[in-house]
Amino acid sequence: METAELIEILNREGRLLADAAAEAGADAPVPTCPDWRVRDLLEHLGRVHLWATRYVAEGLMERVPPPAVPELDEAGLVAWYRDSHRALVETLTDADPELKSFTFLPAPAALEFWARRQAHETAVHRVDAEAARGGDFSPFSPEFAADGVDELLVGFHALDRSRVRTDTPRTLRVRATDQDAVWTIRLSEDAPRVERDGTGTADCELRGAAGDLYLALWNRLPITTLSVTGDEELATLWRERSGI
Repeated sequence: METAELIEILNREGRLLADAAAEAGADAPVPTCPDWRVRDLLEHLGRVHLWATRYVAEGLMERVPPPAVPELDEAGLVAWYRDSHRALVETLTDADPELKSFTFLPAPAALEFWARRQAHETAVHRVDAEAARGGDFSPFSPEFAADGVDELLVGFHALDRSRVRTDTPRTLRVRATDQDAVWTIRLSEDAPRVERDGTGTADCELRGAAGDLYLALWNRLPITTLSVTGDEELATLWRERSGI
């Protein structure tokens, strides 16, 4: 996806999140993050937005800690989140396309990385805010959802910290039914190896619309939302060990 399009999505998702959080109230529990209340969600994401803003605005080449959260009442916290989100969107919009900065996943360009990562970070947590409010989730475009699945599988779960591992080699396939997108995840005692390829056999296949895959693989919907064929133990393994 183009960087400008990702920034537009980030802008929309953050606004939806703030609106849902304000409707739910700061003390509302977040069903999709059982240990959190809406206050925790706003504090976490506001800090992440400001942290990302520093990398883009200052071209930082080394990891720095996120900023502290000010002590605020409920209205102040929502306003602080909106300001943090707005600062990030404006900084990304105005940034040099040739930006050089720290990134923590492989990416062709730093600006593309931060726009993509923040768009998906915000989108997943927007679902959390809407879960706290109650009612239906706002939809994603299939293209954006498939991109989020790709970032999760090819980016995060290629890292050594991924806990999705098996004692003996197994193959898990993920297939979007509304996009030309399929991933094959080769599991072993080492970090998963992910290929954007659907050839060959798989021990288990998870299949569904890209939006359902996106939320189920991020553990925001039950894995049973998807069609599961083959060894269901691999679907259970994903649910139990895939948290980021």
